[in-house]
Formats: sequence, C-alpha cells, structure tokens
Amino acid sequence: MITAASFPTPDLALRSCDPAELRRVHDFALEQAAAANAARSLLVGRLTPSLLRSVHSDLITWRHQLALKAPGRIGQGLPLDASRFVMSLVDGGPNYDRLGYIGRLRHGAAWDSASRTYRGGVETPAFRLMLRYGQAVHDRFSLEGNPGDVLVNHVTLPNGLVIPGNRLVRHAAAADISTALLARLSARGHDVSQVETGGSPCYAISADDSSRATMFSAALDLLASAPSLSSWQAARYLLYQSPRTKKGSDAASRVFLVAVGSVLLGQPPVLDQDVDLRCAVLGQRAATVLPSDPRE
Repeated sequence: MITAASFPTPDLALRSCDPAELRRVHDFALEQAAAANAARSLLVGRLTPSLLRSVHSDLITWRHQLALKAPGRIGQGLPLDASRFVMSLVDGGPNYDRLGYIGRLRHGAAWDSASRTYRGGVETPAFRLMLRYGQAVHDRFSLEGNPGDVLVNHVTLPNGLVIPGNRLVRHAAAADISTALLARLSARGHDVSQVETGGSPCYAISADDSSRATMFSAALDLLASAPSLSSWQAARYLLYQSPRTKKGSDAASRVFLVAVGSVLLGQPPVLDQDVDLRCAVLGQRAATVLPSDPRE
C-alpha cells in the first residue's frame, strides 16, 4: 500500500505561516497517495511503454482536476490558472523557473517598487529553499569552469547518446529573461506591476521540445525494459528533465514515479522533497542517486 509517507511535502510548497494553509499543503500527500495506488493497480504485471505513457497522461488529467477544485494559490503571486495544468510546453513555450531571491515566498512580505521585489515579512521554507538553489546555480558554473551566463545540462541517455537538457541562466542573461517574461505576462492580460524582476535571479529553463520528447520516451522505455533500482533512478532524472505541461508536472511525476517504483522495487519508494530542484539544477551525475532512495 502506498501512503502519504512516500510524498514528503516539498519545502517549495511551504510558503505561508497560516496553519489552515499549511494543513492544506500537507494534506496534498494524501491525494498523491490515492492517485499512486490507483496508478499502481493499472501497472502491476504489465509494464509497457504505451501503458506507462497512458498512465502518465491520466495523472496529468488528475492534477488538472485538482487544480480546477483548488480555492486558489497559496501565498502571493499570479492567480491560479487551471488551464496551465493541461497546456503542453509545445503550445505554451518553455518553463522559466526563477531561483534565488524570491521575496513573494516570504509570509507577509510587501512590494518594494524601488527594488522590484517583495521585502520584509517572515522567512518560509520555500524562501530559504530557493535561496539555496540560487546559490547552487552559481556553484554549478564554478564547478564546471563556466564564466558565462548560460550553462546547458547535458544528458546522457540509456543508449549513450548525449543531448542538451535544461539550461541554467544567471546575470545579464537572466535579467533579459525577467524583462521578456514580464512582457509575456502582460500580453496574457496579467497585471505585472508587482511581478518580481529585481533581486538578481537565476533561471532554470526547460529543454527544447525535441530533447524533452526524446528523454520522456527514453525514460518509459527504460522502465519497461530494465526493471531495477538503477533504471528507476535514471528514468526519474529523465522525467524531470522532460516536463509535459506548464504547471503540475512535478506532482504528476512524483505520483508516477512512486506508482512505478512500487511495482519495480517491491516497495513504495520515498521521494526527496526537493527532487524536482535537484534534477533541474545539480546535473545528472549528482541528481540520479538521491538520499531518500532505497538501497539495492
């Protein structure tokens, strides 16, 4: 039986000090466990790439249905738009995830127009997590001896082919992205007067459409053909490098990985709370075997 224990609440979701909001966030693990048990029942005894693809698609629908029922976004930010949970990156363009200082993740922060950031308030686990991963981006550049603004995460597929994965961006290139994102949001009709563009952010940008399709298919083929812990770990990284939708890919991937893992490994795995950020920022070598993984 898969339980909520397989789904530790991500620190990124802990962006409030309100007990009711925090209870709602923690209870999401119960929804994930129920969905994982349902998915597992479809997968027992017959893992094929086509079935895995179908189950993953069903989980995208599941996440969309939850978004339709959600009372709204927790904390500050743009209003929740459930349509983004079924919009593909092919249609909606790549995901740009801001890392580093994100003042709106502080509980009770106020807008500061001079710095174009939110200031004050109380630190939350989400705020601290994103600061840490912003520093991790700079650490990656240093580790790889890259003095520039853009670092490509190269991904080795199970067949040995190396393709470009997501990109990490900082400094002037990141500032250009902030400006471009502001224009995109404005074009979609959003009020951008209090959208953070200051604070010297970094960004993780999803891989291009071709690479994402290749990595997603490779992950499913690996899970179907080589049932082992190492295959599940390798497929996990590929799945996180190949998000399917503008929003909700993390939750769908978590449920999918636990459901498949419980079949392949004989026990429900536990996912690290920051598995998505590890796979986006740390690189394939560092983000394949993770602390919460079972031992062979």
